[in-house]
Amino acid sequence: MRCLGFDFENLVEYKEGSLIKLVYFSNHSTCTFDTDGVGSTKEMQISNGDVNCHFLHGSLQFVKFETVKIDDCIKFLSSKQINFNGGKCQEAHDRNKNVIIKATGGGAFKFANLFKEKLGITLDKVDEMDCLVAGANFLLKAVQHEAFTHMSSKKEYVQIDQNDLYPYLLVNIGSGVSMIKVDRDHKFERVSGTSVGGGTFWGLGKLLTQCKSFDELLELSHEGNNRVVDMLVGDIYGTDYSRIGLASTAIASSFGKAISENKELNDYRPEDISRSLLRMISNNVAQIAYLNALRFGLKRIFFGGFFIRGHAYTMDTISEGVHFWSKGEAKALFFRHEGFLGALGALMNHGSKDIADLLSLRFTQELPTSVGGTEDSLHSSTLFSVNEN
Repeated sequence: MRCLGFDFENLVEYKEGSLIKLVYFSNHSTCTFDTDGVGSTKEMQISNGDVNCHFLHGSLQFVKFETVKIDDCIKFLSSKQINFNGGKCQEAHDRNKNVIIKATGGGAFKFANLFKEKLGITLDKVDEMDCLVAGANFLLKAVQHEAFTHMSSKKEYVQIDQNDLYPYLLVNIGSGVSMIKVDRDHKFERVSGTSVGGGTFWGLGKLLTQCKSFDELLELSHEGNNRVVDMLVGDIYGTDYSRIGLASTAIASSFGKAISENKELNDYRPEDISRSLLRMISNNVAQIAYLNALRFGLKRIFFGGFFIRGHAYTMDTISEGVHFWSKGEAKALFFRHEGFLGALGALMNHGSKDIADLLSLRFTQELPTSVGGTEDSLHSSTLFSVNEN
């Protein structure tokens, strides 16, 4: 069997909570073998009869699976005939002996034996904070149209000047929230954080609405009206509180109306509860993030983590919070691939020459494309074309 239709030289698995995230580099060049197993490609080196193909043109692809469907992930990797070592393609298990794949997140331990048994590879756990920062730095420096602002449902991509990137604040919103001051490559410090994050939203939402999934809770918020649940400035004063700069529509107390109204939980719509929860969490994160940016004199704040999930209202709320507290002096920026920072960082952690070459390239955004496969849990990936500087 020949594997070079899909020769994924570097693959990273990233697990966070209920999701498994993969980032792999797929080269566009093709390599063919004659009967002696000698390959030919645009650029290659032949040593001891083996072919080592060195590729500089290809794509980064991003895939996610539900952790409960780990078998689909295994099937996906097997079906793509992934060759971690390069050269001739042998049986999947045999060819991957002694191969170490960098991974971050708890699943690096949980699924280590399964990956060894099914694919013959070893998962090597790397530090999550290191991976988050490395992934963010790579995206901001190497990928065009990666960072964007999102205010009042308007999305605008921002061109990042590599000479003016640092320092910045990286806010990663997962189950909890970490706030990291990034000074340069390989130099960063976790300066703050909060336990009120995505886990809080999902935990309270599950208790209050009986939703069965995080995404279901987000969907509910689309149809919700937080003003039914939240106490606004106008509810207290009847109008704006202009002396201190508060509009009548500003939230004075999240879930505040539940105190004064003679209602039970069943009297409130799950949609309104979800909307209020989302605003409460997003506003809280935005305020703490700005206060830390103010503390260190940082004008740009990048928000990442899979809590955001490209959800317009979440991004709007965070942006409005940063804009309000900074009086327009600081900006909230987001990543197109906010859920894959750790996976990318783990990929960068391989330290091979291929990765060093990858870091020297510029990536241009193309339209999303399907990864392929029929598994229900397989989401579409986004494709990047590689161009040399």
